[in-house]
Amino acid sequence: MDNLTARRQMVDQQIRTWEVLDPRVLEVLAEVPREAFVPPEYRELAFADAPIPIGLGQSMLAPKIQGRILQALSVMASDSVLEVGSGSGYLAACLSLLALKTRSIDIHAQFTAAATANLRTVPNARVEFETRDAFSSAPLGEYDAIAVTGSLPVYDARFERSLRLGGRLFAIVGEAPVMDAILVRRVDNAEWIRESLFETVIQPLINATAAQKFVF
Repeated sequence: MDNLTARRQMVDQQIRTWEVLDPRVLEVLAEVPREAFVPPEYRELAFADAPIPIGLGQSMLAPKIQGRILQALSVMASDSVLEVGSGSGYLAACLSLLALKTRSIDIHAQFTAAATANLRTVPNARVEFETRDAFSSAPLGEYDAIAVTGSLPVYDARFERSLRLGGRLFAIVGEAPVMDAILVRRVDNAEWIRESLFETVIQPLINATAAQKFVF
């Protein structure tokens, strides 16, 4: 099976069935060569319904999760977007085809370098990759949409504060065995609305605050 056919099967059999129906999102997922963002030793698993190891103990999210992120954020062509956790660069590439400006940060220089190289396989994609800790004291900036691609054991409000009015934040909060994928919207200078989307389990974002453990 050729890669184009495999990508379209991934979209039809995995992503659509997970209630991702936005035509712009489906078009981008079918267009971006996911196989080019997967480590060579896992390339045969590029379209599998599973996370894929990318090194340093990290994984590329399953296609259906990435589809739900893109749909939830409702990225418009005039939007400025931040991705927290570049990984292989795949989701950033997809975001950049939907947005006006895309920035992606990762704590590992190995990932931002690989993502920059991988992005060359998508001629129309434009992403600013930066190596930095999302939890450092340096300001993140202001964005219309933010995707946090590692889970937060404890919700951290620093990300929602980087939203412009009307901005959207996707995050996954909690600990295994059940985590809650949420969408946060900024509706006023001091007001945000949180919506629960679905349950899943993904790896925590490096340096995220750990949940308090109770000792009896």
